Amino acid sequence: MNLLRFLISKSFLKQIALAFIITIAFIFAVKWWLNSTTNHDQRIAVPDIKGMTLELVEQELSNADLRYYIIDSANYNPDYPKYSVIEQDPAAGKFVKENRQIYLVLNPSGYRKLTIPNVIDKTRRQAEPTLKALGFKIGEITYIDHIGKDEVRQMRYKGKRLNPGDQLQKTSVIDLVLGNGKGSYRDALQSDDTTTDDDN
Repeated sequence: MNLLRFLISKSFLKQIALAFIITIAFIFAVKWWLNSTTNHDQRIAVPDIKGMTLELVEQELSNADLRYYIIDSANYNPDYPKYSVIEQDPAAGKFVKENRQIYLVLNPSGYRKLTIPNVIDKTRRQAEPTLKALGFKIGEITYIDHIGKDEVRQMRYKGKRLNPGDQLQKTSVIDLVLGNGKGSYRDALQSDDTTTDDDN
């Protein structure tokens, strides 16, 4: 009977109400603290920085309270300026929190250099696909007296003779000197020696 009176007494009800108010206040305080420390519900739209130089990227991301990190350089893309951004993660328009790091891929200064394969003594039909598969382009085709018809005798770049193992940038144009099927092996050897002397 005394317990029932205590449970319905004003003092007990006041204590219950006070405990409830304190609990609610604590919950709101914790929620406010979490929001302030985790930037909850704060969303920043990632700007489109593709094609921008690093100087412009720094300014753009700084204004948006974002950071950047360069993860790598990709294969050269002629559609973008050198050292400009060609990829970004997260993508433009995505929403992120303040101080989020944006990962960037930059355009290198040019195409990487490739090793020239040995296509000397190969036929044109064999040599051209080999060079094109590596990313080179075929330029002028000329002929010299040589018993091997359409056989590659020389490779040239801007008038200079190339040797297998030399390196050129991808997409470089390589001229081919082929045999015309005339003459003899002796004439061909003399022709090659003369060309070599001219190059030196």
